Amino acid sequence: MNVVACVKQIPDPAAPASLDPSTRTLDRSGKLILDDSDSYGVEMALQLAGNVEGSEVTIVSMAPGGETAGLRTALAMGAARAILVSDDALAGSDALSTAKVLAAAIKRAEPDLVIAATESTDGYTGTVPVQVAELLGMPSVTFAKSVVTDGATVKVERQTEAGYDDVESPLPALVTVTAGVVEPRYPSFKGIMAAKSKPVEVLTLADLGIDPAQVGAAGARQEILDVKDAEARGSGEIVVDEGDGAQRIVAFLEQMKVI
Repeated sequence: MNVVACVKQIPDPAAPASLDPSTRTLDRSGKLILDDSDSYGVEMALQLAGNVEGSEVTIVSMAPGGETAGLRTALAMGAARAILVSDDALAGSDALSTAKVLAAAIKRAEPDLVIAATESTDGYTGTVPVQVAELLGMPSVTFAKSVVTDGATVKVERQTEAGYDDVESPLPALVTVTAGVVEPRYPSFKGIMAAKSKPVEVLTLADLGIDPAQVGAAGARQEILDVKDAEARGSGEIVVDEGDGAQRIVAFLEQMKVI
């Protein structure tokens, strides 16, 4: 069984974020790391592959500058190989353009199962995985809190507000996992050393047969017009109960249209 873990490499959240002044998008020119939310997807993929004989995990990502630091982390965890799409024309890509590129790269791996996080921690659109599934013609199951597969079907406990739904799908399929679905392993020293020699295939848009005019800033269907700092949090209102506290609270909630 071929399992693909779709991951995103992002600027280190611990470092001060900066924006590209020309596009008003996050500056990704420095070192990138594996998105923490994707570590759960990688671990889930590794565990599922380990339960089906003859399986392996391929990491697929899109990043500028041929950056592979985050991919090496996933390889050190135990993935067999990685595919990276890196092309200057991809700068400014929106969610759909990203999905088109990732879908084309994932298709090369001929996956039986694709695992992804529900959303990235630097974008939070939550739309890319299901768009990838649609482009690949695969069923998608989102917000998985538990995933089991026998190599022919996948069974998922899908998180809902009221609990969870039991969902079963034939393979190939795409599943997005929630944080905490598994406990990601820490790469061992042996794994880190082995990751240095594992293959990373770097592809361009030309390799994927994608027209640069259809992706990146040229093909984006959305544009960031302005970026402002969040308003400072103001002081709250103190209500001194003089016998009418309950009525004043109800009046406040009505004013806020909560009730």
